[in-house]
Amino acid sequence: MPPNLRFGELPLLLSTIRSSVFAPKVFRRVALGVAALTFTFVAVRTPVRAEAGDSLPTVGIAHVAPTEVKESYVLRLRHLHTGEALNVVYRQGTEYSAEGIAKLNTFLRDHRTMDTANYDPAEFELLHKLMAKLGRPNGEIDIVCGYRTPETNHMLRTRAALTGVAEHSQHMLSKAIDIRVPGISTRALRDAALSLGLGGVGYYPISQFVHVDVGPVRQWSFGGGGTLLARAHHKRHKGRGRNA
Repeated sequence: MPPNLRFGELPLLLSTIRSSVFAPKVFRRVALGVAALTFTFVAVRTPVRAEAGDSLPTVGIAHVAPTEVKESYVLRLRHLHTGEALNVVYRQGTEYSAEGIAKLNTFLRDHRTMDTANYDPAEFELLHKLMAKLGRPNGEIDIVCGYRTPETNHMLRTRAALTGVAEHSQHMLSKAIDIRVPGISTRALRDAALSLGLGGVGYYPISQFVHVDVGPVRQWSFGGGGTLLARAHHKRHKGRGRNA
């Protein structure tokens, strides 16, 4: 069949072939070819129309849920008595890490008796917020004292007449830590802790550390000749002791 044949010229071609001497066989073959060509032409040129209520086939595309990136909450600690260092993720997003919390509990153990206790996670949140307040979210914290057993607390209280150790210390409740931050003055560390308003803040300028706990909001100072300087607000809690 001529390659330049137009669709409208097919009837004329069929009429010519039919009148020729080879009509019976040739006409049959050409007619079949033209029929196939006509079907193909019409199928290509005719758009598919959807009737009301019909559903058209769709190409399935797998839906991939976006991966949620959870923020890691990290504490970097160095214990001044044991020499140990710890860099730990204690929380991922809104979920506390059981492994991270366990490591912190061990790290903050009573280094005299080796007893451990389960710390209030709010204390770790306090440390994390404090370092952010100081502009050192990845900075290291020096640990002066973590958990204390009642025996250790009693020993520290009776070792000297005035030690600044409270009878009902928050350290025994696993809610307090005495800290330093390298490069930050004790006064600046105290001021930053006070600005958070998250619990008790004790200022020890002679020993150069700050006590931070998640007990009642209060503050006190110990130093300058061994004198305890307490605010009136703190005195209202004296029935509980200084909780240092």
